[in-house]
Amino acid sequence: MNLRIGTSGWNYPSGKGTWNGLFYPASRSKKAGTKDFDELRFYAEHFDTVEVNSTFYGQPREEVTRGWAQRTPDGFEFSMKLYQKFTHPKMFKEAALRTAPGSEGPLLDLLATVTQSDIDDYRRGIEPLATQGKLGALLAQFPPSFKDSPASRAYLEQLVRAFSGYPIAVELRHKSWSDAIGETLSLLNELGAAFVQIDEPKFRMSIRQNYLPNVTTFYYMRLHGRNAAAWWRHEKSEDRYNYLYSAGELREFSDIAGAAQALVKKSYLYTNNHFASKSVVNAVMLKAQLGQPIEGEYPPELIARYPEIGDLIGPPKEAAPTVPVRSRVE
Repeated sequence: MNLRIGTSGWNYPSGKGTWNGLFYPASRSKKAGTKDFDELRFYAEHFDTVEVNSTFYGQPREEVTRGWAQRTPDGFEFSMKLYQKFTHPKMFKEAALRTAPGSEGPLLDLLATVTQSDIDDYRRGIEPLATQGKLGALLAQFPPSFKDSPASRAYLEQLVRAFSGYPIAVELRHKSWSDAIGETLSLLNELGAAFVQIDEPKFRMSIRQNYLPNVTTFYYMRLHGRNAAAWWRHEKSEDRYNYLYSAGELREFSDIAGAAQALVKKSYLYTNNHFASKSVVNAVMLKAQLGQPIEGEYPPELIARYPEIGDLIGPPKEAAPTVPVRSRVE
């Protein structure tokens, strides 16, 4: 299928919004001689793509991505978020200060400057996925503070060209980019980059979009949820993504994604409202609305929490009866 539907991330082990006890077992086997539950393998039984968020917080490592490739079936694809140093220099500096307090100043500014070595490290880290044909798109997600300006356009062009050879999806969130939509699309089209279409709470300075594809190579959509009350003010960052789309709200996006299939070679649709497995539930609902098969078994705990998917998935498979083995007496 040229339309892949999945969630943003697969590992949410802690907090009130954990997936443990809903999509994954509440406890994991630690007995000697048994294998621990593998979240990625289980996830890949249900979806054919995932958006990796962990590479935003640290450069991807070859040994890790090689393991991902080995633990997923043929045809599975990983879309990878770019390291925060490439898109969020302020956040990168704040993280550096937490690990090395008192290091602010020219040295920190120099450390936050993107170098060819940074680009090479990222490329090297994702190479196992690319080699195995399991690399989807690279996601360059810029913060709302990244406004349209000559300097911003120059940096955006430089970054996309630095990752030439890979499909690049660019997420812009400040309204200045949609205020100058003609120039924005011209730049992205020239670079062959997909303009990420996002659904999120809209504020005065939020970007406006029409959800249409801008290039024919691929289409990229992300659904962040609509929890406006907790978007900027929240106790935990996970609270921002505590939102479940209704079937009616999702219909708009399934219709758009379905229509986009006729215009592009490949589409990616990711649900990022990950609190308490709500992204899983909405991804299942989107697959159903688009007529895609609902694969894998879903835990009864998830269905009990979200009866919306009860009629969309088949009943759990019964274990095969145990047949006693009779010893043969000569």
